[in-house]
Amino acid sequence: MSRPLLITDCDEVLLYMISHFRDWLAEDEGIVFDMTGGNFYKSMRHVDTGKPVEQDVMWALLNKFFDGQMHRQTAVEGAAAAIAAIREHADVVVLTNLLDFRQEARRRQLADHGIDLPVFTNQGPKGPALQAILDEYRPGRAVFIDDLAHHHGSVLEVAPQVRRLHLCAEPQIAPHIPCAHKAGHAHARIDDWANALPWLIETLTCEEKDLQAND
Repeated sequence: MSRPLLITDCDEVLLYMISHFRDWLAEDEGIVFDMTGGNFYKSMRHVDTGKPVEQDVMWALLNKFFDGQMHRQTAVEGAAAAIAAIREHADVVVLTNLLDFRQEARRRQLADHGIDLPVFTNQGPKGPALQAILDEYRPGRAVFIDDLAHHHGSVLEVAPQVRRLHLCAEPQIAPHIPCAHKAGHAHARIDDWANALPWLIETLTCEEKDLQAND
């Protein structure tokens, strides 16, 4: 049987992104971003007019950030050490929602933070992309980590056998986002690596009957 496999998101899981995006918007783009807002683009307003940012402008700003500002991003506390510990028990890959041409930039970015992993890029719901990774690696068991609830729902639909951990390491947004665990789409919600690591190692290594007994 193949090694277990951890498939993890990047932004707000391995690297902080949204706080750096907020700071860049204020410094360079004249936009204030209220990180506690429930709707991403409706939380952005032009400083000079007070008007909300249009959704197409929001996407353009995100692309501009990833084109020229990824160097701002910092590692989530404990992420690199946790990934190193998990790799003693399982293979680990990153599944990140970036345009495909940014795959190598993301891989190098993570490696610069001590997280040297294969990176898969995706656009849209992550379930189908995750299934393609499963088809390639054929793991004995798999665990998925993401900070956004709708990706857990997508994975549940496509690969319900995969264990799912909802982890959002950014404390300024974690209390304000929908919870995949409460929705029944994730097996657990843990927002820091110190507490997530024991859960992940147990889930990746324990017998399935033991995991079912703990559900």
